[in-house]
Amino acid sequence: MTKVAHGNGRRTARTPSNLSSSVVTILKEHIVHWHYPPEHRLTEDELCKTFGMSRSPIREALRVLAADGFVKKLPNRGYVVKQYTIEEIEELYEVRLALELYTVEHLASKKQTTQLADELADLKQTWTELSKESSKKPEEFAILDTLFHDTLARALGNTSLLRRLRTINERLRLFRMLDFERRDRAEHTCHQHLEILERIMAQDAPGARAAMQKNIEEGRRLIPTTIKDALVRAYLKKA
Repeated sequence: MTKVAHGNGRRTARTPSNLSSSVVTILKEHIVHWHYPPEHRLTEDELCKTFGMSRSPIREALRVLAADGFVKKLPNRGYVVKQYTIEEIEELYEVRLALELYTVEHLASKKQTTQLADELADLKQTWTELSKESSKKPEEFAILDTLFHDTLARALGNTSLLRRLRTINERLRLFRMLDFERRDRAEHTCHQHLEILERIMAQDAPGARAAMQKNIEEGRRLIPTTIKDALVRAYLKKA
């Protein structure tokens, strides 16, 4: 049971929006990591007991999650978890691919400032070191992989693109983690990331696009398998 700490055994004087924010964060993590199967019902009574809160912040949290697409409201039946279908995950990958290709093409085409050169050099050093070790857990590699792509998007300086990419990556987090459970995937990713960086640093836009597409498509091909793995884990947790 998840409890929100109140300190000294008493609830702290926080506003309902702060309370609901903590609920949103925890439930979002559970949904993103497929702790709930699709259509799992979230009742106010159960959530009030779980978080030790009144109905007001719970209702506010559910409304926020519904607005963000993590749950959906059913007429007179409360809320259920919204997990993406194979088709919806593939659509996310398509949008992600378009954003990532745009990013590397423009990074490779623009004049490289000292700041950009330093950022690319830091990324290259990080992934060169990662290619020499094999002790990282799948979840750790998934986080580092997300950070790699996030850093490139930030370096481009397009805040709208970065915001959209982060939203997509949030929903793809578990799939990336499952992807890194595959044998040799981490090693392949290290080499692919270094190839992307080398193409950008050489200002080879077509080469950077090709390297990025290869990197993303490798994970995209495994969507049906990773969806099945996620479903198995979700139903086992429910059981």
